[in-house]
Amino acid sequence: MITDINVNVHRWPFRRLPLDETSKLVNKLRQNGIVTAWAGSFDGVLHQDVAAVNLRTTEECRQHGDGVLLPVGTINPTLPDWPDDVRRCRQDHGMQIVRIYPNYHGYKLTDPVFEQLLNVIDEQQLILQLVLKMEDVRTHHPLMMVPTVDHAPLAKLLADHPKLPVILMNIDRLTGPDTSALAKAGNVYFDISHAEQVGALEKVLHDIPYERLLFGSHAPFFNLESALLKFRESEPGDTITRAIQFENATALFKSHTAGSSAVHRP
Repeated sequence: MITDINVNVHRWPFRRLPLDETSKLVNKLRQNGIVTAWAGSFDGVLHQDVAAVNLRTTEECRQHGDGVLLPVGTINPTLPDWPDDVRRCRQDHGMQIVRIYPNYHGYKLTDPVFEQLLNVIDEQQLILQLVLKMEDVRTHHPLMMVPTVDHAPLAKLLADHPKLPVILMNIDRLTGPDTSALAKAGNVYFDISHAEQVGALEKVLHDIPYERLLFGSHAPFFNLESALLKFRESEPGDTITRAIQFENATALFKSHTAGSSAVHRP
């Protein structure tokens, strides 16, 4: 069993992807042992009507997710009444997870609005997914060059939110003192979708405890098989493999949503 915490429905705005039809994506996930996939929406990256994006995401997962897709909300704190979007995710759609794109939405982690966002999400007891980038900067459209999010300020900000689960998504460098320190700064997790070097997992485990790693494929933007092959290449062992692929995400979801009014399973 595998829980994939990093997939998307709808369509990437700059090109068609092989599995950008939800039914095909779900079939691919099932064929590879994915029992639950946390699904955000490509529409959330550029669309201005976030409330409509979150409604469509919920309906898409319900109608075509075949029991696999768990809808993830999009929040853009530069838009008017964004706290109400957070409330709707939680109360109207039963979402337990929200995803943010600071680089595409035009703010930095040092901006006051980001700290306000942390406060609101913490109050609503949601899990926060912070997307650092969507694609390699070398493949960006020439009129839409979007820098990778600088996550350096995050450690200091999380001191005031020790229980808020934050998942760093699509992070290139999972090794080194910066990520090691960040793993100790708060309730921080990392997905493995962009750990691309040879023996990636083996190297990552030197700096980040396996309890803080989550299986993420970044499908359908990336091939799902790429994430699965990381475990064959590094061979971390059954205990660590089960934890990263399923147990860590399940425990995170259940512990953070215990006693809530959630209507979706992990």
